Amino acid sequence: MARAPLSPATRTLGERVRERRHALGVSQEQLADRAGVHWTFVSQVERGLRNVNLHNLLKFAEGLDLDAGALIEGLRPPREEL
Repeated sequence: MARAPLSPATRTLGERVRERRHALGVSQEQLADRAGVHWTFVSQVERGLRNVNLHNLLKFAEGLDLDAGALIEGLRPPREEL
């Protein structure tokens, strides 16, 4: 059974990473090499299963030839349920 994304924000970030990766014509493995991360991490981010820290966000942006702001523009933190 597939796991659900952690939040709408992680889902959207993952979609943006995947779309840009496809636009560049690179595989997850190639992006991982470009960004200096493991390919399984790329997969988890693309599926919204990982909450990316600042340093990894910057690595992804560099590997995708983007400004990091393009990856997070308009995203909102998840609502806390009380």
